[in-house]
Amino acid sequence: MDTKRAINQLNELSKLGRPMRLAAENWKNDYEILISTILSARTRDETTIPVAEKLFEKYKNPQKLAKGKINDISKIIRPVNFYKTKAKNIIKCSQCLVKNFKGKVPHDFEALLSLSGVGRKTANVFLAEQGKSAIGVDTHVFYISRKLGWARNKNPHKVEEELRKLFPKKYWNKINSTLVRFGKTHNGRKQKDEILWKIKGIK
Repeated sequence: MDTKRAINQLNELSKLGRPMRLAAENWKNDYEILISTILSARTRDETTIPVAEKLFEKYKNPQKLAKGKINDISKIIRPVNFYKTKAKNIIKCSQCLVKNFKGKVPHDFEALLSLSGVGRKTANVFLAEQGKSAIGVDTHVFYISRKLGWARNKNPHKVEEELRKLFPKKYWNKINSTLVRFGKTHNGRKQKDEILWKIKGIK
């Protein structure tokens, strides 16, 4: 796969995803972006966003969330998958933000990984939302990238590395949002694969 062809395919994908708000988008501050992204793991954005909004009504900053009780937070975020684990993680994450980062979310990849509940995908999605060069590899990115031949590896981290080599940096922060919107718009496997087969022929 050559870079020019991959860029043309990415541009075509961007036309085929309907406008929609994703879990990391349109929040007031970095704290809300990060916590919403943590909550969105293995959960639909349509479920995550209203849950996060309700959470932020009560816990407006990391200082308040750091003092929150697991049972109280679990009740609020119950609609998201793995809510008990996520409740523990977002409390620990907030405590770490308060203790080690003066209540502010770091914009450094390694520092983000030191936070509870934050893995490579979450860190990259957060950084991409800041306009930084980062590629968050979720299930949509993983599936579509391999279908189009942009990546071949079966490990998400390795897929991320392949995409970083294939695309110039200025495209990195567009990859996740573009592929997620496409994947959510065309969520039937057969229909999705038919469209991807046509896109694969673009040079």
